[in-house]
Amino acid sequence: FRGVDLEALFDLSSEQLMELVHARARRKFSRGLKRKPLALIKKLRKARKEAAEHEKPATVKTHLRNMIIVPEMIGSMIGVYNGKHFIQVEVKPEMLGHYLGEFAVSYKPVKHGRPGIGATHSSRVIPLK
Repeated sequence: FRGVDLEALFDLSSEQLMELVHARARRKFSRGLKRKPLALIKKLRKARKEAAEHEKPATVKTHLRNMIIVPEMIGSMIGVYNGKHFIQVEVKPEMLGHYLGEFAVSYKPVKHGRPGIGATHSSRVIPLK
């Protein structure tokens, strides 16, 4: 991540990590982690501790789409709420500094088909041949 290898990321202090991430994340960290993000990190630690060696930890469900991914979360399984379902996300090193919500799309992308009711008259014209 930005010139720092994976093993070194786990040893970084919060100030050193702040220098690596973008300005919005730096501002969020400088204002302090609130109660709910700390509770999520605590649950992730517990799930990882209870998991067997070389196995994926249990999924931890959360509504915190605005949580920034930190090195401590790498390798965890997180169920991110998208407004309807919990989308299972496995945190990888490339996701560092991104928000959890970026990996659980909250809308269904539009698949354009034929024009339907309510379309303009010119777009509804069906050719005779």
